Amino acid sequence: MNDVSLHEMLSQARLLVVDDSKLMRMGIIRALQQLGVTHIEQAENGQMALDRLQQESFDLMLLDVQMPHMTGIEVLARLQADPLLKGFPVIVISGGEDIEDVVHCIEMGAQDYLPKPFSPVLLRARLTSSIEKKRLRDLEKMRLLQLQTQHELLAQEQAKTESVLLNILPKLISQRLKSGETLIADAHENVSVLFADLVGFTHLSHGISAQELVRMLNDIMSAFDRIANQENVEKIKTIGDCYMLAAGIPAAREDHALAVVRSALAMLAALKVFNESHGTTLQIRVGIHSGPVVAGVIGVHKYTYDLWGDTVNVASRMESTGLPGRIQVSTSTAAHLHGHFALESRGAVVIKGIGEVDTFMVTVPA
Repeated sequence: MNDVSLHEMLSQARLLVVDDSKLMRMGIIRALQQLGVTHIEQAENGQMALDRLQQESFDLMLLDVQMPHMTGIEVLARLQADPLLKGFPVIVISGGEDIEDVVHCIEMGAQDYLPKPFSPVLLRARLTSSIEKKRLRDLEKMRLLQLQTQHELLAQEQAKTESVLLNILPKLISQRLKSGETLIADAHENVSVLFADLVGFTHLSHGISAQELVRMLNDIMSAFDRIANQENVEKIKTIGDCYMLAAGIPAAREDHALAVVRSALAMLAALKVFNESHGTTLQIRVGIHSGPVVAGVIGVHKYTYDLWGDTVNVASRMESTGLPGRIQVSTSTAAHLHGHFALESRGAVVIKGIGEVDTFMVTVPA
C-alpha cells in the first residue's frame, strides 16, 4: 500500500480508545493524531465502550487489558456473545507482565496487541494492518450482500415467472416447460369438457359503458375461476363471454364428469348471486361432453394450453343447443352421472356435423 492510500485510509478511519487512565488515553490519542487519524472517540471503562459500539459505527477499538470493574477480557467476551459485534476488530494494549492475558485476548478474538510503552512505528504497523483487514472484510461483506441481493432478485423474478405460467398453464405443464420440453402434446382418453355461454350479455352490453361491461364480465369470470380452483378442474380459456373448462387433464381422474357437473351447478349458483347483487337477469347455457381429447401447448410468445378433437366440438354443441339456466350433457357424460345426479331425458337433438343425438338435462336444485 502506498503512502497516499495509507494516509487516506487512516484519515477516514474511526477509532475508539478504551483505557481507565486519562493520561494513557491522551497519549494514545496524540500518537494516533500524529499518524493522521482524525476521527477518535474515547471511553474510560468497558461498559462505556460497549455502549458506544452499540450506538455508533467504528473501524477499530484500542482496548486496555487491565481495567477495574470490567477487564479487557470481559469486554471481548461480551463482544463475542453479541451477534452484531462478534468479530469486531480490537487491538489490546497491555504491559509486558500481562502476556498471559494478551494470549487469552487473542484466543477470544482480539486481532492484535500493543505492549506498553509502545513505539509510534509499532503503532502504525498494528493500526494499518488491522484497518486494512477490516476494510477487506467490509468489502467481502458488501460482495456477499450484493450476491445475496442478486440471488433474492433472481428468486423474485423466477417466482413472478412461475406465477405467470401458473396463471396461463396447468402446474404440471408449466413444470414440463421449465424442464426443457419444447413440444407438449398428450392424448387423454377420459376427459369431460364444459362450455358455458352467457345469455343476454350481448344485449346488456349495448346500454352500459365499456368500463362497466368489462368490470361485470370480470366479476362473473373471476367467480367461475374460483369455482374451477375449488373443484380442481382446469380452466382452458374464455372466448368473449363464453367460459371453457375441463377435468381429466393434464392428470387423469376417475370423477372427471362429476367434477365438471359440480362446477356447472356452482356456476349457476354464482350467477344467481351476481344477478341479485347487480339487479340483472343474466343466465348461462352449459354444455358438457365426455370422451378423448388431445391437449397441448401452442405458441412461442404467448403460451396457450388448449384441447382438440370431436369431444371438444360436441361439448360446444351441447352448449349451443342447450337451454338458458340449464346444464345439457351428452349420453357419454350421462353414463358417468347415474347415481350421483338426477337427469331428465331431453330426447334427440340435432347436432351440426353429427346428426341427431340423445341428450339429458341435469336437474338443477331450486
